[in-house]
Amino acid sequence: MLSLYTNLMIRLRREEKGATAVEYGIMVALIAVVIIIAVTLLGDNLKTMFNNVATSVPTAKPTP
Repeated sequence: MLSLYTNLMIRLRREEKGATAVEYGIMVALIAVVIIIAVTLLGDNLKTMFNNVATSVPTAKPTP
């Protein structure tokens, strides 16, 4: 009976580690989705802003 209990406890500990790895995997996937959405939404705005700044800065003339 003791060996059955011991085997059960070993299984539960192994399954818990697997569940933890799955949870971390889900968190990493969600963070990646948030980053992709943020870059997609802000990308066009940042591109427009940098283009405006680039066109407003005068170009330097080389000195002879």
